[in-house]
Amino acid sequence: MLDHFLEITASQPLLQVLIVILATFVLEDAATVITAIQVHLHTISIPVALIALYCGIVVGDVGLYGLGALAAKWPPAQRWITVPSAQAQQSWLNKNLFKVVFISRFVPGTRLPLYTACGFFRAGLPVFTAATTCATFIWTTALFMLSLRIGGVLLAHLGAWRWVGIAGFVIVIILMGRLVARTQKHKM
Repeated sequence: MLDHFLEITASQPLLQVLIVILATFVLEDAATVITAIQVHLHTISIPVALIALYCGIVVGDVGLYGLGALAAKWPPAQRWITVPSAQAQQSWLNKNLFKVVFISRFVPGTRLPLYTACGFFRAGLPVFTAATTCATFIWTTALFMLSLRIGGVLLAHLGAWRWVGIAGFVIVIILMGRLVARTQKHKM
């Protein structure tokens, strides 16, 4: 569906930016892959695609932080903030915030709990935003470029079956992330 919206808005880059940003809220990696494919089909330019992806992902990450901050205001949750171990965890998080947030971008399954915890414990929002922005530039650019390369091959060689190949590529990206997350969970 994202590809359809990008095709019909090819002459309206601002609308394309909005569509890609909204798509990142649903599934970041799939939005990145599909947007890269659309670059190959000349329905969106590389700068517009990357800017929209970066903005959508960072806004989504800050939104998770905001949900955690909002949860901290809920009276039943406030008792967790006053638990003695919470002070030590909050102190550790504040000292290691940039590094932890940066690394979490590359470890599947860690962002939702970590980013909401950062908001819950009021970790520094400017440092949080800087870390997620830096990591997003690296991760999203790498996935975008890989998708651009593989998407070009799929588009060139699969003809009418190209969307099956692209769907398969998206599924592989998602499953690899889940596999890594499950492996990490079992190690802990």
